[in-house]
Amino acid sequence: MKHSINLNLLVWRQKSRDTKGKFKEYKLDGIDTDMSFLEMFDILNEQLIKKGEEPVVFDHDCREGICGACSMYINGQPHGPNKGTTTCQLHMRSFKDGDTIVVEPWRAKGFPIIKDLMVDRSAFDRIIQSGGYISVNTGNAPDGNAIPINKANADEAFSSAACIGCGACVAACKNASASLFLSAKVNQLSLLPQGDPERSSRVQSMVSKMEEEGFGHCTNIGSCEAECPKEISIDNIAKLNREYIRSLIKK
Repeated sequence: MKHSINLNLLVWRQKSRDTKGKFKEYKLDGIDTDMSFLEMFDILNEQLIKKGEEPVVFDHDCREGICGACSMYINGQPHGPNKGTTTCQLHMRSFKDGDTIVVEPWRAKGFPIIKDLMVDRSAFDRIIQSGGYISVNTGNAPDGNAIPINKANADEAFSSAACIGCGACVAACKNASASLFLSAKVNQLSLLPQGDPERSSRVQSMVSKMEEEGFGHCTNIGSCEAECPKEISIDNIAKLNREYIRSLIKK
């Protein structure tokens, strides 16, 4: 049997990064609890368009928990109340009839608002461009077992690579630090032999770029790990610090 609920939404509306924003209240009735959070927003936007009003702008792409685009701050939590869940995977059965849901964009200097709930996360792309790559010879792909890799290292690198770069760690951090994202990207490469040639230059370049983009420093609160939809471990940050110190000593 299908169930439906009625909701009050408080949604942040802002025309551009240079204008002031404010919360606007919307009421939605008969929302199917099997809907995803983004499908609920689709319903809201359809109603707004029919009324001749501007739809709420929000970022999304795959809607499968893979791309990390669905960045919404829901009732004070990045991606909402469920652990290990992106906004697009959050279903309306997580809410109750009559609930008021407050929806905001990521708020960080490194993520300037574009419009409404959409922010510019290209700072993450520039951090990756500064060092998140490896040097390889072109040509045919090598055989899968051509380069022996310790299984423990391979498993750990794979866990770090699970980061989807959504920015929830930044949104959750009181310092708006990107350390969890950065550490995951650095560690997934430093653990593998293919990433060794740029190991020292990579960590220095990427840390420097993170600071340049306006992200804060880690003070070990742990909120990033708690809110990460892919449950990336904060242990990565400790390893990032060791990598950075190692690179300075190697100099």
